[in-house]
Amino acid sequence: MRKEAKLILEDGFEITGRAFGWNSNANGEVVFNTGMVGYPETMTDPSYRGQILVCTYPLIGNYGVPPETESEDGLYGNFESDNIHIRALIVSELSEEYSHWNGSQSLEEWMINKKIPGITGADTRMLTRKLREKGTMKGKLIVDGSSSIDFEDQLDRDFVSEVSPKEIKSYERGKKKVILVDCGSKNNIIRAFLNRGITVIRVPYDFDFTGINADGIVLSNGPGDPKMCSKTIEHTRKAFRLNIPILGICLGSQILALAAGADTYKLKYGHRGHNQPCNETGSKRCYITSQNHGYAINAQTLPEDWREWFVNDNDGTNEGIIHISKPFFGAQFHPEASPGPDDSEFIFDMFVRAI
Repeated sequence: MRKEAKLILEDGFEITGRAFGWNSNANGEVVFNTGMVGYPETMTDPSYRGQILVCTYPLIGNYGVPPETESEDGLYGNFESDNIHIRALIVSELSEEYSHWNGSQSLEEWMINKKIPGITGADTRMLTRKLREKGTMKGKLIVDGSSSIDFEDQLDRDFVSEVSPKEIKSYERGKKKVILVDCGSKNNIIRAFLNRGITVIRVPYDFDFTGINADGIVLSNGPGDPKMCSKTIEHTRKAFRLNIPILGICLGSQILALAAGADTYKLKYGHRGHNQPCNETGSKRCYITSQNHGYAINAQTLPEDWREWFVNDNDGTNEGIIHISKPFFGAQFHPEASPGPDDSEFIFDMFVRAI
């Protein structure tokens, strides 16, 4: 018999279900994801650090969890990092049995092993509508009426420092080299370059990478407010003078914009899922993209030598920037997908051609 569990939002709103996974309380920012599949990749994405994730798709866990196997490069082949980064998982219905050729354990077994609590039987539709109307907010998960925990104020927390590596690591491939400034990078960004024969030098987010001899610079995705990455912004501003190609992805695109002198702001409820339509400006082409971000670039503040590259077709927010004469560009969405569509992988090819 599962214990009763309750999710309480900071405005007093409560939703009740049954506990699954690790038997503990949790707190964090409550966000929703509209993806139908891809929960192993989503839960291991460092960009979700500190968040309680609500799945809008009603049935979660039906294909289990793949094995935790490392590739020859030391990357977990089936995940976006080596750990789960969400604080808790809220689902409408947990599938306790799973069926998939590559499944090695159930979702609940995995969450128990990683000490991640969850709620099943929750009205996720009502909860999602609440978050769309009121915006993301602080929440706490309480299991079986046990002693409560406080809401966590995350605005001043430097989540990037928690997920960024502490040391430099190289992934050898070809003669061409790119520096990956890891603010919480997904493994598939590294794979995208390795598959194209590019050597990747992975450095911590606060490392001054401008002294490394490389052919290009990639600013990765990551959690939280981009303005917290002051050292990364400073180093990126110095890197502009090197005149080598720079690609920003998600948080990296925001860092690129801040280094250029533009501004960023927090979205009401963010974009999380892999069905976000993005229009390329100056064309009639729309790409379906994978996204996970809670902040956006204010395109009105871009300097004269920068322009909008992509715009979200749902709400008109910025989805990419590009310099008018230099090889600097950023995508707010994830061209490496995983999970989701790979329609926009051409951005990696474009970057590789530039280096």
